[in-house]
Amino acid sequence: MEYTFYDFLALLGSLALFLYGMKIMSEGLQKFAGDRLRSILTAMTTNRVTGVLTGVLITALIQSSSATTVMVVSFVNAGLLTLSQSIGVIMGANIGTTVTAWIISALGFKVDISLFSLPLLAFGIPLLFSQKSSRKSIGEFIFGFAFLFMGLNLLKTNAPDLSVNPDMLAFVQNYTDMGFISVLLFVFIGTILTMIVQASAATMAITLIMCANGWISFELGAALVLGENIGTTITANLAALTANTQARRAAMAHLMFNIFGVIWVLILFKPFLSMVDWIISDFMNISEADGAAVSFKLSAFHTCFNVCNVLILIWFVKLIEKTVCKLIPQKEQEEEYRLQFITGGMLSTAELSVLQARKEINLFAERIQRMFRMVRDLLHTENENDFNKLFSRIEKYENISDNMEVEIANYLNQVSEGRLSSESKLQIREMLREVTEIESIGDSCYNLARTINRKRRGNIDFTEKQYEHIHQMFALTDNALTQMIKLVEDVHHIVDVNKSFNLENEINNYRNQLKNQNIVDVNNKEYSYQMGIHYMDIIGECEKLGDYVVNVVEAHSDVKEKKA
Repeated sequence: MEYTFYDFLALLGSLALFLYGMKIMSEGLQKFAGDRLRSILTAMTTNRVTGVLTGVLITALIQSSSATTVMVVSFVNAGLLTLSQSIGVIMGANIGTTVTAWIISALGFKVDISLFSLPLLAFGIPLLFSQKSSRKSIGEFIFGFAFLFMGLNLLKTNAPDLSVNPDMLAFVQNYTDMGFISVLLFVFIGTILTMIVQASAATMAITLIMCANGWISFELGAALVLGENIGTTITANLAALTANTQARRAAMAHLMFNIFGVIWVLILFKPFLSMVDWIISDFMNISEADGAAVSFKLSAFHTCFNVCNVLILIWFVKLIEKTVCKLIPQKEQEEEYRLQFITGGMLSTAELSVLQARKEINLFAERIQRMFRMVRDLLHTENENDFNKLFSRIEKYENISDNMEVEIANYLNQVSEGRLSSESKLQIREMLREVTEIESIGDSCYNLARTINRKRRGNIDFTEKQYEHIHQMFALTDNALTQMIKLVEDVHHIVDVNKSFNLENEINNYRNQLKNQNIVDVNNKEYSYQMGIHYMDIIGECEKLGDYVVNVVEAHSDVKEKKA
C-alpha cells in the first residue's frame, strides 16, 4: 500500500477537524453549562478517589481513553475543572481504557461513537440557529462533540493501516534477541506506532497479531503495550495545542503519569511479568494451549500496569500538579478564569468566608485596572495583527469580569445564609455593591475599546490636541482606579477617601470643559463631526468610569464609617 502525499494531507485535515471540534465543544460548554456543570463535576471529583472513579466510568462508557482525556482537557480549558481534579479523572481514564480491552477480548464488540456523529449534527443544527443563547450553546457543544469524534475517527482511518498488512512490521523480528535493549526498543516502537495510528486499541490489535503469529515473545508484546501507554497521551497533548495554560498542564500531567509508570515497570520488568503470568496461568487457570492465553496475558498486563500505577501515584497528585506548573509556567498574557481565594466548598466559619471574598474583590479590582491599561495601549497600537490580539484579549477580560461578578455574588449570597454578626451582614451587602460597580468599570473599559476599534475602522485619526486631551483624561482615570484599589485593600483606614472624591470632581470638570471645546472645534472645522463623536464617546465613557469608581469607594467607606 503506497502512502501518498494526499494521504498525509488527509491526516492533517482530520487533525484539524479534531482540534476544531475540541475548541467549539470547550466554548459551547463554557457558555451553556458553566456553573451547573461545574457543580456536577465538583461533586463527582470531591476527592482523588471519586475523581479516579469518574474517569473509569466515563471511559468505560465511551470506550476511548483518548476521548475522555480530550474532554477533560476541554473541561479544564473551559474552567470547569481544576488541574488537580483533572489529574484524578485522567488517572481513572487510564484504568477505564483497560476495561475496554477486556470487553473486546471477552465479547469482541466495541461501541463506535463516530457512527453517531452525523445524526448528532442533525440534532445540533436547529439548536445552532435558535434565538435563545443557551440553546445555541448546546448546539455548539453538540457540533464540537460530533466534530471531535469525526476527527478522531478520520485520524484512525487516514493513519497508515498496519493491522491489515502486518507484514510491514515483520522486520522487527531482527531485533528481538538483544536482551533488555530489545525491550526498550519495543517501548519506543509502541510509542511511535500509537502516535501515528492515534488509537491505543488499534496498536493493541497489532500487538496481539504479532504475538499470535509468534513474531515476538510475550515480554516484547508487553514492551509494546508500555509504549502504547505513552503514545496515547499524544491525543490529549494535540488537543491542548489550542487550549490555555491550565489545559496544557493537564495534558502534560497525563504524559508524566504514563512515563513515570513505564519507567518503574521497566525497572521491575521481569518480576512484574512473572506476576501477570501467575495471574493468568495459575489464578485464572488459562492454559498455554489456548490461543487466547497470550491475548489474555497482554490484557492482564495492561490492566495491572495501569491499576498499580494509579495506586502508587494517587498519593502524589499535589506533587504532579506542582511539577507541571513548574514545567509549563503561566504566560503573562493569559488570565486564569478561576477565582483564586474562593474555592468550591465553604469555609468552616462564615466570618472567614467574608475575608476570602474580600481578597477576591481586591484581585477583581486589580484585574479591572489591568484591563483599563490594555485599553490605553490599544489607542496607540498601529499594527493590525497586534491590535486585533489586544482587542480580543480585552473582550476575554470582559467575559472574565462578568463571570467573576456572578461567582463572587453567588458566594456572598451563600455566606449570608450562614450565621453572621450584623456587622458582617452589612459588610456583605456593601461588598455585593462593590462587585457590581467593579463589573460596570469592566463594561466601561470594553466600551472604550469598542470606540477605539470603530475609530480605527473609519480610517481617520484624532488630531494632536485631541490625543493630548485623551491622555490627560486617561491619566486622571487611571489615578482614580489606583486610589480605589488602595482603598479597597486598605484594612487599617489610613487611606484618605477625599482624594477619590477630588479626582472625581477633576474628571467631571475636565469632561465639561472638553465638551464645550469640542462644539467650538467642530464648528471651526478643526476635525470632522464623526471624529468629534468618537472623541466625546471616549471622554464621556471615562467620566462614567469615574462615577463607578466613586460608587465602589462609597460602598467601601460606608462599611468603614459604620464600623467606626
